[in-house]
Amino acid sequence: MKKITVGALLLSMMLGVKAQSLKSPDGKFEMNFQLKDGVPFYNLKYNGAVVVEDSKLGLRLFKDTAIKFASEIAKPEDAKFDLNNGFAKVDEKRDSKNETWQPILGEKKNYINHYNELALTLNQASTDRSIVVKFRLFNDGLGFRYEFPQQKNLNYFVIREEDSEIDFPTDMKAWWLVADYDSQEYQYQESKVSEIPAKWDKAFDANASQSLVKNAVQSPLMLKKEGKEPLYINVAEAAVLDYPASHLEVDAQNFKFKTHLTADRQGAKGYIQTPSVTPWRTIIVAPKAEQVMDSKMIFNLNEPTKYKDTSYIHPTKYMGVWWEMIIGKSQWAYSTEENVHIDKTDFAKLTPNGKHAANNTKVKEYIDFAAENGFQGLLIEGWNIGWEDWFGHSKEFVFDFITPYPDFDIKMLNEYAHSKGIKLIMHHETSGSATNYERWADKAFQTMNKYGYDAVKTGYVGDIIPRGEHHYSQWTINHYYRIAEKANEYKIMVNSHESVRPTGESRTYPNYISAEAARGTEYEAFGGNKPDHQTVLPFTRWMGGSMDYTPGIFQTKLDYYFPGDKRFVKTTLAKQLALYVTMYMPLQMAADLPENYKKHMDAFQFIKDVAADWDDTKILSAEPGDYVITARKAKGTENWFVGGITDENKREYMVDFSFLDKGKKYEATIYEDGKDADYIDNPQSYNIYKKEINSKSKINFKMVRSGGFAISIKPVK
Repeated sequence: MKKITVGALLLSMMLGVKAQSLKSPDGKFEMNFQLKDGVPFYNLKYNGAVVVEDSKLGLRLFKDTAIKFASEIAKPEDAKFDLNNGFAKVDEKRDSKNETWQPILGEKKNYINHYNELALTLNQASTDRSIVVKFRLFNDGLGFRYEFPQQKNLNYFVIREEDSEIDFPTDMKAWWLVADYDSQEYQYQESKVSEIPAKWDKAFDANASQSLVKNAVQSPLMLKKEGKEPLYINVAEAAVLDYPASHLEVDAQNFKFKTHLTADRQGAKGYIQTPSVTPWRTIIVAPKAEQVMDSKMIFNLNEPTKYKDTSYIHPTKYMGVWWEMIIGKSQWAYSTEENVHIDKTDFAKLTPNGKHAANNTKVKEYIDFAAENGFQGLLIEGWNIGWEDWFGHSKEFVFDFITPYPDFDIKMLNEYAHSKGIKLIMHHETSGSATNYERWADKAFQTMNKYGYDAVKTGYVGDIIPRGEHHYSQWTINHYYRIAEKANEYKIMVNSHESVRPTGESRTYPNYISAEAARGTEYEAFGGNKPDHQTVLPFTRWMGGSMDYTPGIFQTKLDYYFPGDKRFVKTTLAKQLALYVTMYMPLQMAADLPENYKKHMDAFQFIKDVAADWDDTKILSAEPGDYVITARKAKGTENWFVGGITDENKREYMVDFSFLDKGKKYEATIYEDGKDADYIDNPQSYNIYKKEINSKSKINFKMVRSGGFAISIKPVK
């Protein structure tokens, strides 16, 4: 042991004790790593200016993998088990890559993965354990992670906490959510970093499953250094696999953030068997907000897919028997019973409640409308038995995912849908009972194959079962990807709700095409979304993958259904159209009721025309919390679409069409807020007109409060 220790120290001296530097391919970024008295630190510079000050790295471990962690109190002597001190550098390796890859579904046809890499092997002499700290520096920021090679003294261990720090030199504006082990369905807050603790207690409302982390925030976290030379910074993570999702503890006085992993009931954060790696910690930095939105670094830090066949994965535009239940017009449950047993209750003998939405007559009406207007899919929620007592009882055997209610003829409806060119989209709500879903997954997916479903919306409302796990803990994250892999066996695409936020895993699991994992349109009927909500999401939740936001609500005032009801969707109709462009959704829903679209078929035309997958995306202009203007080129065509949205403030924006091919003529169909439009007083006021344009054209738009505009552009033949 003594010889190994001395050898490690000598090798460290030979390699040098000064900082190891790494530069980005374009030379604008520089990362420096250094051991200070055996403790690892890194910093980051952009154009010579410090972006991240010296920040510590490391992990704390439990001393015994068999101990009852919840009762263990950390003691100073436990530090000898940690992987955050006593290191000597024994090796370093450098690498670089410059590749172009094509996502199965994406915002661009090609993603460029260009980085320089530094991998440092650190040996802890007192325990003779080694870890690797790997850095990748791109032209848009930094990613780093820990790697644990298999070795004599490091085979199995349990993480007490990961202590990766990000120490910023100045107070910055932040757009943040309260940290929670189970939900991201909160309103975004805007404040200085130094103000987060004072605002934290009032920054959340109730949720179906909630485990808040005091004075911590969730990632992705968006930051802005204001002043003459502004800088935009996004802090997130990538490739969260076989590991818990992380949050960020806030040191408001020192403008510092530290990783806080999601725990299980025992207080353990991660159960590790070597060889293993952690997710990447990511720091995207740019002088313009548009460049942050445009970054694909998080996807680049994920591994290519190992799927042999991805031909079944395709963009889908769909409608759904959904919104009428969200607003309270209909119900998921079939009967008036309040206590049912999946394997015992005869649902045909129960008294119908008269409000069950997933019935044969109504579903056929939806199929007819979706087919007439060129949609590919129809989601139907509440089709299966068990909704009478599905929530709030910690009930494990809550659904079987294969048995329809008496008024839902699954065979007939699928044949009817297929005859009209529509595929039904399956709904598998688990009520948080992940164990039950895994038991039924094969039978559920076999049923889907039998009837020709190729996409499923999963749901995880409520506390997770196995009890004691959280939506973002290691076990549950592994569950999400076990389901994705199982779905791939049956050639099924997955759209998960109430799951973990994506962190670029769609590169590895391309059939996991969308997720919710944030506050979507449904909250307009629950507690409401602020007018700036959709201008923050592209800088936060969307950084790691697409979201099933379910836009397209034309009847924004709910007193239309329930006189005196004060609830309303806080946007104009034109802004609802624009969301189809500003938000990337390869699984794209027109969420409103057919009856409301029939009243505005001229505006509905944009939803019919807009693409769901893209060859190119250009962020024309954006500012988090204020506005987003995006142009996208439809996959395999010469058609472009532009969308612009604003927050609670009126804005003007001049669209410059120089992104169009020179020398070509195009016809632009423009959908804009009416002159008298207002998201509160007159949300359905809009104006539609056509105009011939080319690459030299410019058009000025006036967006009203929480308003927007949408443009459909096609070449003139």
